[in-house]
Amino acid sequence: MRPEGSMLAACLAVAAALYVSGNSWMSAQSRGGAAQTRVAAVPGVKGGQDMYGPYDIVADWPKDLSTLPGHEGWTFGAGQSVFAESPNRIFVLQRGELPNIKAPATKKLTDAAPSIFFPIGRLPWRDATVSSPPGNGGSGQLAEGGVQAWERAGNRMAVDARWEHCIMVFDGAGNLIESWNQYDAKLQRPHFVAISPYDAEKHVWIVDDHKHVIHEFTHDGKTEVQTIGTYGEPGADDKHFNRPTFMDWFPDGSFVVADGYNGTRVVKFDRNGKYLTAWGQKGNPPGDTRPGYFNNVHGIAVDPRTRRVFVNDRGNHRAQVFDENGKFLSEWKFGDPPSDIHLFHIMSDGSLWAADRGTNKIIKYDLDGNFMYSWGMWGPHPGGMWGVHGMSVDTDGNFYVAEVDNGGVQKYRPRPGANPAFLVGKPIRSAWR
Repeated sequence: MRPEGSMLAACLAVAAALYVSGNSWMSAQSRGGAAQTRVAAVPGVKGGQDMYGPYDIVADWPKDLSTLPGHEGWTFGAGQSVFAESPNRIFVLQRGELPNIKAPATKKLTDAAPSIFFPIGRLPWRDATVSSPPGNGGSGQLAEGGVQAWERAGNRMAVDARWEHCIMVFDGAGNLIESWNQYDAKLQRPHFVAISPYDAEKHVWIVDDHKHVIHEFTHDGKTEVQTIGTYGEPGADDKHFNRPTFMDWFPDGSFVVADGYNGTRVVKFDRNGKYLTAWGQKGNPPGDTRPGYFNNVHGIAVDPRTRRVFVNDRGNHRAQVFDENGKFLSEWKFGDPPSDIHLFHIMSDGSLWAADRGTNKIIKYDLDGNFMYSWGMWGPHPGGMWGVHGMSVDTDGNFYVAEVDNGGVQKYRPRPGANPAFLVGKPIRSAWR
């Protein structure tokens, strides 16, 4: 065959292939086939954008603190953590209350640039994590300054913030049903709250990273069972932490602690809180790839099936995976900045779900690190996210986030007909219901 004949045949073959593939795509579209719905959170939905993935936002949940007698004019501070014990008992940690001040009216910045208007109506005008004690107190990562440093920086307690309602419990309708105010004075920066799924007594654990301790309380909050760590003293031995952040449990009740903002290790304890072992060394951020080297150990999760320990090496933008005794097994990267994974959980669906403060996404990975799905959008409006620092799912599948930047917490309800693979897996529950 002549060269021009070969070229003509090749062109005809490409055109035929494009025609067939185009007709197949059009046919799939016309009959509502997989090509049309395979990435939608709700298969077959018409319109919409999946702004909140497979969920609808539950508006006005929880009820604002300003609705409480004596708290008129106040609202939620930086939302540090949330834990849904059940659909009708949801724990929330926050760094005190902030004034409930409306955004100022938009105006021209005539002195600086007449063409600029501020504040922009679609943007938040207050960052709750900076405003809430001890956010802008100048103590940085040292943690020793606390509320006193916050006040020395010119902030006024009872005017710029109130150190109240640090531990709250809400029901499914958003009513405040418990407030553990008796512990407010003991806390300086409450960071994480959870109940072990393997504890029939359902003791409540609270990590305070600025006081370098973990508190264990009875289920009703009336009694402190024990404090692990030395209150107010940083360190790196069997009796000290240096700004611990998160914890998770093995099925036998033993647990591991991510230690932490300043610490660069994982610490393991038995079911009674007795020190067993620790591993980890200080790395060189932001791209250290050496096994067992950490920078900002800000998240930890245990796979109950294999007892592997997944560690969020936040400063190095990666997950490191170890066996239960600290032997390095594998790692994977979450992506370079602006990605900033704050925490993750391994759910009953066998997936690792992460919250990314940098992209404002909730992300699903399999346990080998393969990316599966993500959803979420930035914004101060209901359903928008800014600074997710805690997340939880109740046994009905409702999803909750605590946000340090927006402040407070939000509740999302699964959309009717949502693809189960897109929903954050329900929590692991073993010893209690």
